[in-house]
Amino acid sequence: MKTVLVTGALGYIGSHVVAELVRRGECVIALDRSEAPKTEGVERIVADAFDMNFDIREHIDFAPDVCLHLAWRNGFAHNDKSHILDLSSHYRLLMHLVEAGVSHIAVMGTMHEVGYWEGAITADTPCNPQSLYGIAKEALRRSLDLSLANKSVVFQWLRAFYIYGDDEKAQSIFGKILRAAASGEKLFPFTTGKNKFDFITIEELASQIASAVLQDKVTGVINCCTGRPESLADRVEGFIRENELDIALDYGAFPDRPYDSPGVWGDPSAIQAILASEIAS
Repeated sequence: MKTVLVTGALGYIGSHVVAELVRRGECVIALDRSEAPKTEGVERIVADAFDMNFDIREHIDFAPDVCLHLAWRNGFAHNDKSHILDLSSHYRLLMHLVEAGVSHIAVMGTMHEVGYWEGAITADTPCNPQSLYGIAKEALRRSLDLSLANKSVVFQWLRAFYIYGDDEKAQSIFGKILRAAASGEKLFPFTTGKNKFDFITIEELASQIASAVLQDKVTGVINCCTGRPESLADRVEGFIRENELDIALDYGAFPDRPYDSPGVWGDPSAIQAILASEIAS
């Protein structure tokens, strides 16, 4: 059993990852600014991790085996200035945890670090982010890469792609369709939907994240993905069927965005190696 400190534990991804870690029998310390009901197997810390005075040692008297850093503001607002303004807080928090004795740091990344790309994104794909969100994530990754290089710390960068599933409150297209259908709308304005992306359910993503952080052999950039490109139209049509929604897509209501790649997906070799090793053991 490992003790995993999860920041942003009540967020969209965090809540699913915490549940998955508990399901696997791990000990979870859930750090979030908001209160949450008590859950068996979860120790709750209600605090602002980005507060200059935050010290994990005031809340627990030992260093967790792993820190999984998921906390991030305004993830769907890609050019919100908070991404840049919060950057030093992310760095300060994670380096403080290392100083407090945490020897395994895993951080949630994003395909937006890469910027425009056609084809498979590997761990070595050059990054040229085109949004403040992507710029901040990439700057944090590079800063930690440099700062942790000469320390006895396991460092993993878990790069996520297109997530869907439990979307009622999400700002994704899937959340918008759910809310439109709930309000009685019969048509949803759409593009041509031809662009292909790497879609992953929130449940599968949470499972991949848990598998990645519970081992320390595969490190560095780990694409948490399926590796299977699927057109936006096919995935959204599938989502409508799976959720039995009484709504149809109004194709061509919006033009395709010129800055979207015709097809981009993740190279899943690292996560597949982790999952294969997990099965073998």
